[in-house]
Amino acid sequence: MAELRIQKTNAARLLEAAGISFELIPYEVDEQNLAADHVAAELGEPIGQVFKTLVLRGDRNGLFVCVMPGDMEVDLKVAAKISGNKSCAMLHMKELLPETGYIRGGCSPIGMKKPLPTFIHESALLYDYIYISAGIRGLQIKIHPETLIDFISADIYPL
Repeated sequence: MAELRIQKTNAARLLEAAGISFELIPYEVDEQNLAADHVAAELGEPIGQVFKTLVLRGDRNGLFVCVMPGDMEVDLKVAAKISGNKSCAMLHMKELLPETGYIRGGCSPIGMKKPLPTFIHESALLYDYIYISAGIRGLQIKIHPETLIDFISADIYPL
């Protein structure tokens, strides 16, 4: 098996500049399966510890982010309520890169084009560390959840 190359991403540079402790963990990408369960299997970690970054658009307040365990779906009614919206929907894939600077399967809650309100699922606090995308496919950031929450000024909600 070829050794996976670790590429420094904008998200990693921002964490380093802030003096935050984290690890970059590479994994083998399957372009046909970008789902969190594949990432978790590649990392050898429980899927509940591998978090996905979802970008949504609310009807009142615009874009916001939900960071969810890989085995959960976002409840759009709850997401709308906690973000101060009446309703919301997932951002269309073609809008993801222009709005965030990230692509599907490589969207990180750190270092988007502009800061967005971010809500992290409460289960993150159950772990000593969680995994989030480093901003490209094939690379995850292993980080203490409270450190991440503080760094991106996220709120904890039962999504």
